[in-house]
Amino acid sequence: MQMYTTYSVKIKHYNSIFKETVAIYRHAVDYILNACLENWEEKPNGKRPSPPKAGYVYPSMYRSGMYNQTGDYTAQVKVYTRNTWDWININLRKSDIDYITKHCHDRKQCAPTLQKRGHEWFLDFPFEERRTLNDTTVFNQTIVAVDIGINTAATVSVMQSDGTILGRHFCKLPKETDHLMHSINRIKKAQQNGNNKTPRLWAKVKGINHDISVKAAEFIIKTAASYNADVIVFEHLDKIGRVRGSKKQRIRLWRSQEVQSIVTNKAHRLGMHISRVCVWGTSALAYDGSGRILRGKDAGFNAYQICKFPNGKIYNCDLSASYNIGARYFIREIIKSMDESSWLLIEAKIPQCSKRSTCTFATLINLNAELMSLVA
Repeated sequence: MQMYTTYSVKIKHYNSIFKETVAIYRHAVDYILNACLENWEEKPNGKRPSPPKAGYVYPSMYRSGMYNQTGDYTAQVKVYTRNTWDWININLRKSDIDYITKHCHDRKQCAPTLQKRGHEWFLDFPFEERRTLNDTTVFNQTIVAVDIGINTAATVSVMQSDGTILGRHFCKLPKETDHLMHSINRIKKAQQNGNNKTPRLWAKVKGINHDISVKAAEFIIKTAASYNADVIVFEHLDKIGRVRGSKKQRIRLWRSQEVQSIVTNKAHRLGMHISRVCVWGTSALAYDGSGRILRGKDAGFNAYQICKFPNGKIYNCDLSASYNIGARYFIREIIKSMDESSWLLIEAKIPQCSKRSTCTFATLINLNAELMSLVA
């Protein structure tokens, strides 16, 4: 597969000299978009385009015409200044260039893009690379099933298609979580005193939250690499809509999407696949198929991550969820590999397989038992 990654390099010593160049570029983009709209109005084809606007687009600095590398940490860019187009010399931050040289030497470098973030200017260097993902059959795969939680950063179960659990791992990050909650409480206290605008406190919270996401993603990747995993499986999490409840602040700051994004990029570079399964019931259903669980105070425990199964068994809720996540992936992939007649026989004996939101780890065990009976 083809992958693209972008690394930003800070431009030193310049602040407002690029403004005119960006304004001219956006004006040119608007002109081209309006011209395309007029061509469409003359010969309409398909749906009418939305009103064209360049927005906050930034110019690409094409080589030889707009950008030249003159040294290890210096370059030339062409900008519009003093009513003319002229080359200016820029200094690039050494730490950024050294990082690119170390990690991107085997990738194809594309034309950089001029970007502004806050009050500083950067050159964003895109890199192109090709990676081949593994093609292991589902029955020979080793997967890493991940439950991303609010109390526990990540709970990981390493699983095979027959239900064998090769490893269980927890990424809790208690120090970072306490630091995050302390920063959130500072914001709440400031809001209670009438200070609703706290940009510095929110910036600190976002920084801590990002650090938690990076560490959780690194933990998942290291675990997957240590077992030579073929697939990393997540829940398909959708946080669209209003957030209610006493824990709404923590849920809103839950960086599940960022963790999955970081893991996806790193996993593809290692040749691993990424898959997602239905989230409904993964945490609410006991992995042994006994039914819905009770957790936290409902089960008589002080800790929310401990749960009680209907049969009385006490277990870690996040670990049970990770079993169900991995099982749903294998059930889906095994069913896809079967012909219709065999699938109908399986569905008649194991009705839970027909509805993905009710599948648990016990369903996978029953499915493998039926497959063995068909082979025999």
